[in-house]
Formats: sequence, structure tokens, C-alpha cells
Amino acid sequence: MDRRTFLTGAAVAAGALTESHSLAVDGGKPVRETPLRAGFYGTQYYDDKERHQLTDVLDARQPFRWYGPGPRPPQKAAALEKEFAERMQTRFALAVTSGTAALATAMAALEVGPGDEVILPTWTWHSCYSAVVLAGALPIFAEIDESLNLNPADVATKITPQTKVILAVHTLGNASDMDRILAIARKHRIRVLEDCAQSLGARYKGRPVGSLGDIGIYSMQINKTITAGEGGALVTNDPLLFERAARFHDLGLLRPLHEQRIGKAELDGFPALQFRMSEFTAAVLLAQLRKLDQIVAALRGNAARVYAGLRDLPGLRLRQRPDPEGELAVAVFLNLRNKQERDALVAGMKAENVPAQPPSGSVMLPTQPYVEHKRTIHPAWPSFQSARGKSIRYGAECCPRSLAILDRFAGVPLDPKYTEHDTTDIVAAIRKVYARVSGK
Repeated sequence: MDRRTFLTGAAVAAGALTESHSLAVDGGKPVRETPLRAGFYGTQYYDDKERHQLTDVLDARQPFRWYGPGPRPPQKAAALEKEFAERMQTRFALAVTSGTAALATAMAALEVGPGDEVILPTWTWHSCYSAVVLAGALPIFAEIDESLNLNPADVATKITPQTKVILAVHTLGNASDMDRILAIARKHRIRVLEDCAQSLGARYKGRPVGSLGDIGIYSMQINKTITAGEGGALVTNDPLLFERAARFHDLGLLRPLHEQRIGKAELDGFPALQFRMSEFTAAVLLAQLRKLDQIVAALRGNAARVYAGLRDLPGLRLRQRPDPEGELAVAVFLNLRNKQERDALVAGMKAENVPAQPPSGSVMLPTQPYVEHKRTIHPAWPSFQSARGKSIRYGAECCPRSLAILDRFAGVPLDPKYTEHDTTDIVAAIRKVYARVSGK
């Protein structure tokens, strides 16, 4: 018997033993004596690699990427862009200050503006909606499906002559159904922007997420796969999109390094913002990027043991995964029949010291008061001044299926530093609690 088979069998055996015991929430003995905790992946991997990269910048006394008191800056941001593009299998990468900055930059690169519509999922982070509105465009919400990502069938119903971009958000380590989304986009000649903020390291059918659409963006904030506390990146294969992005993130300028990458400037300058990444941030992220595959492999290895230990659990329903092998595997998501069952599972798992929780890391945007009431930074902001903008209604009425889906799901978080014993406990707790609350 090989090691993998032994571990899978051990996990199943542990689960079978606990299934017959009383739930901890009812006074039984919990699976673990202390709670299992997960999160902040990148910081767990900090070591001398990050320290040495930072020391290079300190010794050079040049934290600004383009110039400083010495003859030549350390060029950490330049190296990060080069290695990031190679890792994401794209021609170009641009380092910026955050995932939110990357979204705003992508909107500018795609020339999204007044009169345009951008389709985005009902359940995602505030930055997605804000980037559309701050570009002067109109957000159009589409429902999610049981992947917790965009429902392509609903996307197709939201297309209008004004649709400029489909914003495909890969939430919680799981890729959207890109085959169907890209087919819709190509049919209607619409651009696709991939938001990979929560899924850096995930794949879709062999390709890194972010490399399939016209532009991809990433976040390296503290909760993400790799981190410098904050940080972001944008990737594309289109030199014109890259030039617009590079200019927008740097006050409309095009620095010689970025011009050299595209070969020749095609655009004039234009009013823009400033989202340049510092050499300090880039130094940490350069070290972190070189550990990305190690972190992803650890996550997937732990997830594989959990999925194997649950394979024979009667009636088990999991999150829809368009590419199971490419999943980043930040959590194992269980699909219950209703909110009551989901809440019972969450309470039961917490008592077993293997916590579960409803899907998190995003919000139901249409129900946020500032979204529902179309609040903007100025009363005459163009997004909602058109007849179309005035007529559209947000609120719970535009996302009933998304709300129902989220009410049924609970996720058990995973961590790259979990031990085999930890994953065995996860399997045991799920088997013990799920069987009881679902009546299977």
C-alpha cells in the first residue's frame, strides 16, 4: 500500500469512527481539543529571502523605482514585472499599488467610460463596482451560480449594445467558467477582464487565471496568496492595452523601460493617476512570487487529502468547480439544502474545533445601501444620469438566486501549513457533522 492510499484510508477511517459519536455541540467529545486556524498564507513563508531583497533596497537608498540618489536603483519592480509575466504566461505585466488600483488601471486601459456598461457578478468585492462607477460607466449585475462565480447563462441575458466589458471574478480560489464566458464575449465583441485577486496561483484548463481574457488583475494584499501587505499587478498580451495601463498608473507618462517592452509608443499622454509600486513592496513580492508554486502545491496537497476522505460521504454536494485540478483550494465548500442546514453545520463544525463559515471575502453588492441608492462622489456623476442608469434597479430584487445560493454554502478553510493530522481532523469533523445535519 502506497503512502497516499494509506493516508486516504486513514482519513476515511477516522471519519467513520467519529460519525457514530455524539456531536460536540450536543455535549459529545470534539474532534480536536483546540480550534484549527487558517489564513495569511504569504506571511507564513517570510524568511531571509524577503529580508535580503529589502536589504538591497535599503543599502541602495533608492525606494523609488525610476531614480534616486545613487547611479542606479535596485530595479525590484522591473524584475517583478518580468517574472510575473513569465509565471502568468503573458507578454506584459505591470506592478501597481493594490488590486483596486489594478482594476482602475484596467478600466482605463480598456477605455471604459460614460455610456458604457460593465457586467459583473452580484457577489464580489467593493473594488469591482467602484472601478466601474469611477470610470463613469454603469455596473450591470449578473447572478452567480454554484461555482460562486458569474453564471454565464445570466451574463448572456444582460448583454446590450452598450456592454463594453465582462468582469469575470475568480472568487475564493476557483476559476469562473471561462469557456462559456469567452464564447459570449467573442460572439458580441466584448472585452473580458479577469479579476484574480482571490485566486493568484489558480489555473483554468492548464492556463493561469488572468491569462485568458484581454486583461487580468491580481492583488497581493495581506489576505492573498502572496503578500507585501498591499500590492497589485495587471497582465495582458496586447501592447496597446499595456501602454494605456502603463500611462494611467504613472500620470500619463510612458517610461523608457515600458516603452522598450512594447517596442514603440502609439499613444500621446493623457490625464491619469499614480499607482506606481515602490521598490520596497516589489522587493518583498519578488521573493514571495518565487515561493508561489510552493504555497499552491501545499494548498492543493491538503485539499486533495480532504476531498479523498470525503469521496464516499453519502449525499455530499460540493462547490461547482469548472477545473477541479486548477483550483487554488483555499477552502472546501459544502452545498447544503437550505440555510437552516447550513447554519447547523457551521455551529456543529465550530463545536468540533474545525470551523466552517458562510462564503466570505466578498459582499452581495446590490444590497449594499450605497449601491442600492446609487450614491456617487458627486451628484452629477455620469454613471446614473442616463435614462438607462436612472431606470436600473439594484437591491435584493436583482440577485435572488445569488442570495439563495450563498445561504446554502459553508466553507471549511484550508491552509498551506496544515499537517496531515490537521487534514484528517477536517475529514473527521465534516463526516461527523454533515451526516447528522443533512440526515444522510
